[in-house]
Amino acid sequence: MTKREWEIGNRESVQARDAQPGSAPLSYSLFPIPCSHRAQRGFSLLEVIAAILLLAIAFTALMRVTGGSIGLTNNAADYTRAALWAHSLLDTVDAEGPLKPGRSEGRFDQQYRWRLTVTPWTPVDVDPQQQLSSLVLTKLDLDVLWGQGRSERTAHFSTLRLTMPPNGPQ
Repeated sequence: MTKREWEIGNRESVQARDAQPGSAPLSYSLFPIPCSHRAQRGFSLLEVIAAILLLAIAFTALMRVTGGSIGLTNNAADYTRAALWAHSLLDTVDAEGPLKPGRSEGRFDQQYRWRLTVTPWTPVDVDPQQQLSSLVLTKLDLDVLWGQGRSERTAHFSTLRLTMPPNGPQ
């Protein structure tokens, strides 16, 4: 073995050669590099390809999860806007005058539109002829719609409103 092969990358081998007889060489590495060129190995091409493939699969799964969460966030934001529009319309629907039974439609903006159905409402267990109050319950069914075609979305809101009868108090 030549001197050059003995000293390649191994501090312990150099220290062992230069050490005084009977003294222990100092080690600078927990994992000394072997002297033999055949023992110095890296990763094979197959191992590198397998590692890259594994990373690609993990990255693809991560992107799908991220894309799905972005879609769910946008969907939740759309429903929140629809609820805010509905709240606004239901608060102001009787501001212009008394509610009249029927159906009406309109647009909030370029994206959202609405459809309102107003009907008188009486509880199932109460006879309409025996009502003692001069007030009438009116049911408001509001559909807020957005999107077009197959991607059209709808949010339905329903409430009861206590109103005066159409022909005035009795």
